[in-house]
Amino acid sequence: MTQTPIAQTPAPGQARAQFAVPAKHPMVTVLGSGDSLLRVIEEAFPAVDIHVRGNEVSAAGDAREVALIQRLFNEMMLVLRTGQPMTEDAVERSIAMLRASESGEGEGEETPAEVLTQNILSSRGRTIRPKTLNQKRYVDAIDQHTVVFGIGPAGTGKTYLAMAKAVQALQSKQVNRIILTRPAVEAGERLGFLPGTLYEKIDPYLRPLYDALHDMLDPDSIPRLMAAGTIEVAPLAYMRGRTLNDAFIILDEAQNTNPEQMKMFLTRLGFDSKIVITGDVTQVDLPNGTKSGLRQVQEILEGVEDVHFSWLTSHDVVRHRLVGRIVDAYEKYDSRNSHHGK
Repeated sequence: MTQTPIAQTPAPGQARAQFAVPAKHPMVTVLGSGDSLLRVIEEAFPAVDIHVRGNEVSAAGDAREVALIQRLFNEMMLVLRTGQPMTEDAVERSIAMLRASESGEGEGEETPAEVLTQNILSSRGRTIRPKTLNQKRYVDAIDQHTVVFGIGPAGTGKTYLAMAKAVQALQSKQVNRIILTRPAVEAGERLGFLPGTLYEKIDPYLRPLYDALHDMLDPDSIPRLMAAGTIEVAPLAYMRGRTLNDAFIILDEAQNTNPEQMKMFLTRLGFDSKIVITGDVTQVDLPNGTKSGLRQVQEILEGVEDVHFSWLTSHDVVRHRLVGRIVDAYEKYDSRNSHHGK
């Protein structure tokens, strides 16, 4: 995209840029079906005039905004070149990353294209990859450290991405088994009084972990892998007294561990193993007065070598764009009706 000052309106701070889309990329991949991607860009840059003619895109307006649009199109081309489609969500996230790096908020050198094209796992025709800068850094931290904490609100992909990394490690033979565990808080970690087989007893707490596995592996292979002990899904109480070698171990919902359980779990670490601990410190379901092991461990292990804390925020919540619109619509409705004394 070439940027030139606007000839007809030489106002200070104004610029014009033109960008030719290479013939190998059909315009629909750049603009979206029904121009949906173009609309996202126009909404994000209301003060810039964007025109499309044939395979040429031009932008005119504030020089800084025009320069951002120029970078955005360059990033989109890099993503499309990998064969990956651009989505409305990916365009919005790219714009947010570019704005953050321009304002100096974004640390590091990662570009939107680097974040959006990092593949972790391909399974049954879909690819699991980070969608935000913090998610990419979390995934990179899992590669680089033995113990990683992924802390953040629901929907930030902290468990899902960790499980994808676990399956990747198993498939590439870096580990020979995966262990997935959660504290069974609702049953007070004492499952004896529940009826049914062990599988039925633990199922309600561990169901989300099974669901994620089904996304990542051929579902027919899961019972076989579990019967062989290659994949183990168990309540945290079952970890006591064991040393876990050659394993990728994930502790989910770790905010519901007490300090003793957290210490017990961390000291299960064996040779050639990796631990990822995920949780949301704002959603603690422990009985009143019990301290969360996840809150305490940050004070204890901060700065310890080969232990890494990854923080995810509401900006890393990955959900259908419609969910955001539904939440906005409810907020509007509530604020409108609160004026009518309802």
